Amino acid sequence: MSNWLVLSMAMASACAVVLTIAVLNNRRIADDDDPSQTPDVIEYMTMMIGVVYAIVLGLAIAGVWEGRGAAQESVRLEAQALHEVRTRVSVYPPAVRDRVRADVEAYVAHVVDDEWKVMAERGELTERGARLLGRVRAGVTDYEPRTDHEGQAYQPLVDQVAAADDARSSRGQNAGATMPGVVWFGLIIGALVTVGLIFTLQIRRTSRELLLAGLFSALIAFLLFLIWDFDAPFGRGISATAAPFFDLFPEVRR
Repeated sequence: MSNWLVLSMAMASACAVVLTIAVLNNRRIADDDDPSQTPDVIEYMTMMIGVVYAIVLGLAIAGVWEGRGAAQESVRLEAQALHEVRTRVSVYPPAVRDRVRADVEAYVAHVVDDEWKVMAERGELTERGARLLGRVRAGVTDYEPRTDHEGQAYQPLVDQVAAADDARSSRGQNAGATMPGVVWFGLIIGALVTVGLIFTLQIRRTSRELLLAGLFSALIAFLLFLIWDFDAPFGRGISATAAPFFDLFPEVRR
């Protein structure tokens, strides 16, 4: 199911539920009821709870957005380190150079073709990806430099492989959901309380009040959807992409 369809259904459902409750609740209010008699303390509590919940929503959105940014940065660092390995290995003998480059390209092809899908579906890395990166490491570290030029290039190559491995580990840590279940519980309960409090203000069936109630509930649904969408950096609509790999290794693009 498309994420945009999920968003549309969530917002429409929130509006429908709130408007239905508002209309049904309005039928039970007596004709002589005066909405201006709402206690000031209720208006104050509604305002304060709304402000507190807005702060919580803002912090949650900032947290998942930061997680997505960290996931995308780990992809960029990994792709850049592997690109440096493929470039700097040119000082090695042709046989060693070609073998290391082939291992790098095989690893990148596996990441963008297979491992990316596994991260999106299960939030984890693959064992084959670890083995392929191990082959890259072995190809770099097992070679004994024979000239000063090769010796000068050896340690930077080892460092770049280590940087790629570290970025891969970071990518794996960012592949799963970042929001704990208890936080989601608080966000959902907070949304229900915040939306429910608007009924204490005695909403009438005027088009203006119903429109505002519907828009408010739709906004809450949209913000919760936004947090949910960002919560899986590699698995949903607005997710981290493999663009750095495609930019630096255009041959793996299909």
